Amino acid sequence: MPSKNRNYKKEYENYHSSDEQKKKRAKRNAARSKMEKEGRVKKGDGKDVDHKKPMAKGGGNGRSNLQVKSKSANRSFARTKSAKMK
Repeated sequence: MPSKNRNYKKEYENYHSSDEQKKKRAKRNAARSKMEKEGRVKKGDGKDVDHKKPMAKGGGNGRSNLQVKSKSANRSFARTKSAKMK
């Protein structure tokens, strides 16, 4: 089976360095910083800051919309029988 090499530089240039992605990343970092100041999370603890209502669906970075979850719980999604996300 041939190995597929991933071009990370091109991926960064085309996606991660876009203004839209930089703004989204800044918002995620601000949410984590807010929870770190409260002592709810710390670097290397294996936890994620989750938005109860996703920012993509109109949720914000207000304290009432943030919660702490394990990485595995936050990064898994409910799936249908055909393995698509619900």
